[in-house]
Amino acid sequence: MLLTLDLNDARPLHEQVAGAIRRAIGEGSYLPGDRLPPARDLAQALGINPNTVLRALRDLRDEGLLEFRRGRGVSVAGPATEQVAGRALLVQRARELLEEAQRYGYGRDDLISILEELP
Repeated sequence: MLLTLDLNDARPLHEQVAGAIRRAIGEGSYLPGDRLPPARDLAQALGINPNTVLRALRDLRDEGLLEFRRGRGVSVAGPATEQVAGRALLVQRARELLEEAQRYGYGRDDLISILEELP
């Protein structure tokens, strides 16, 4: 898994890590049942604290995307997660779109109006 973080991004690092993992699951890089690398390995590759990665993994577990299994590590949740993964990916992209809109001076309501104008 190739994850990258943007140090200029205002979002906390754990949210960036969670977003990158969400995208990887949503885009099919990880399928239900696939194991993720250990948190320590991810943290070392990203140059961040392992607790930051663990916080991201816990958030994703709470969303239903990941399962923690004692002795087996962290894996993508079972077969019923395609819809959950798709929604999580859309939520992540919507957050990114809202942040982009805010950089141009548009708020949430403005963005909703723009989306409603689309065919």
